[in-house]
Formats: sequence, structure tokens, C-alpha cells
Amino acid sequence: MRWLLALFCLSFVSVSQASAVETLNGKVIEKILVLKSSHQLQLINDGKPIKTYRISLGKRPTGPKLMEGDKRTPEGFYWVDWRKVSERFNLAMHVSYPNISDAARSRREGVDPGGMIMIHGTPDTEENPENLFHTLDWTDGCIAMRNMDMREVWNLVPDGTMIEIRP
Repeated sequence: MRWLLALFCLSFVSVSQASAVETLNGKVIEKILVLKSSHQLQLINDGKPIKTYRISLGKRPTGPKLMEGDKRTPEGFYWVDWRKVSERFNLAMHVSYPNISDAARSRREGVDPGGMIMIHGTPDTEENPENLFHTLDWTDGCIAMRNMDMREVWNLVPDGTMIEIRP
């Protein structure tokens, strides 16, 4: 009887989480694709981009992230593994960097891989209005978007979604 109750609870949780995710024209987002060279974040369904956003990257956008503090955005396969509301960057979704390959490379090279890579919004204060950041690579290695775009991605992309970051 306990296993039946546990099964019921698990199915309720999975259904309630699925219903909290919005769709885009009836399509569920299966993957996020980041194309660093073209400064694009694409929402993918059935292997095809269904929405594309302009993004900003780390201050040194060329090449993969090698270690903490190098101002580079990682390259590889990751997951959206948690999210938070950020005082500094509005909404933020955590990227599961470093992955196994990143961690192994860092161990071999004796460096700290870093972490806290996020897809996040943009500061928007009187001193630093949002439009100052939109066409610059200004982050410490994160992927930044306009706040209105970030709100949309926040609502469309559930935790557990794969992120592929390409050069």
C-alpha cells in the first residue's frame, strides 16, 4: 500500500511540474542551443529552432572556459539544474558547468574550473540602463539576455532542460 501511495505522489509531482511550464505555439522546449559565434540562444523543439534571442557572453568569448576567472563562456553539453531571482541580474538559471569533461581537464591541468555559470538577465538601474549591455560581451562567463527575453525563457524552459553551447 505504501508503494502505491508513493507512486501516486510521484506521478502528481511530475504532472504538476509539467503543467507549470508554458509552451511556445503549443511546442515544449526540448533543448537550449547557444551559438557563441553568432551571439544567439535558440529554443529547440523537434531538432529545430522555434525562437532565437540575442545574447551577451563572457568578456573573452572565443574558446571554451578553461578555469575560474578566465572570463570565458563554457562550451559543451550541460543542464539547467536550478534557478533563482537575482538582485543584480533579475532572473537567473544555473548551467551545470563544469561537466565531467571540464572537471577532468581541470584536474589534469591543476586549475579550478570555476562555476556559477548562469543564463541571466541584465542589470537595469539608473546608472546602468539595460540597453548599455545588450550588444556587449560583458559577463564573467555567463550568458546574458535582455530582461524581457529572460522572463520569456524562464517561463518556457523547465529545470532539467539540456543546454548545448557551441563555439
